Amino acid sequence: MNDPASAPRIPGNPVRDLPLPDLTGFTHRWVDADGVRLHAAEGGRTDGPAVVLLAGFPQTWWAWRKVMPRLADRFHVIAIDLPGQGHSERPDISYDTHTVAAHVHAAVKALGVSTYWLVAHDIGAWVAFSLALTHQSQLRGLALLDAGIPGITLPDAIPTNPEQAWKTWHFAFHLVPDLPETLLVGREREYIGWFLKAKALSPDTFDDAEIEHYAASVAADGGLHASLAYYRDAAESARKNHEALAQQRLDLPVLGISSSHGSIPDMAASVKPWADHATGIVVPDAGHFIPDEQPGAVTAALTDFITEDD
Repeated sequence: MNDPASAPRIPGNPVRDLPLPDLTGFTHRWVDADGVRLHAAEGGRTDGPAVVLLAGFPQTWWAWRKVMPRLADRFHVIAIDLPGQGHSERPDISYDTHTVAAHVHAAVKALGVSTYWLVAHDIGAWVAFSLALTHQSQLRGLALLDAGIPGITLPDAIPTNPEQAWKTWHFAFHLVPDLPETLLVGREREYIGWFLKAKALSPDTFDDAEIEHYAASVAADGGLHASLAYYRDAAESARKNHEALAQQRLDLPVLGISSSHGSIPDMAASVKPWADHATGIVVPDAGHFIPDEQPGAVTAALTDFITEDD
């Protein structure tokens, strides 16, 4: 990883105190997305199909750093920080996924992209699913990686079996008002480090610099409150998903990417009740953080998915 401390402070960056890592071949952009300033890292072939990448908790656009250069030879690649994430603004808004999806889609439009493939992991996949329900005609396909989407693939009850509960216990914890902030402020590195090490198949997947990067993002300028808000507004996200699905189904190509040791054993099967053209793969030798753990397999799956229907 490049040394984020050496990265310049770029005008327009709403999170100025958070060091910004660079990725060769990619340019940092900030756009006004319907009143919320969002950060994007953009590169690749401007004449190729546009591929938009969204990351989840507790990561940033940097979660795609190993996949982005591999896609750049064929595609126009845009990795966007969600509101409250990374170098995007931390606005005082509802963080239900339909509200957030509207800002993300506005950011893509502001970057000059009219139609695109959407690829998303974890909370990014929450947002991506809701975005697809609202802007299906402008998406060419949707890939979802290991995500318990509210009202869709997220179980109604959190398991209490210790062998399973460690994967989902934080959903309830993050819903509690104020207590997580009280316990976590000043301890972001310990908390984020646990997620990255426990949920990856190998605890060596993330080095100290990467853990520091993600912890600093959560700690900066209200990032912790924004991260928790996605969970606190999950019931509203589920309600809006069900409301939208009462009017339509997903009729675009959907790829579910699971992993051998992830949270959702079969993403494709989980979304098939609402998606007419869902297919899936399981990436071996990976935990929850599939793009970090098996970037080659993720790149190959996405390239096959996009090329097949392009």
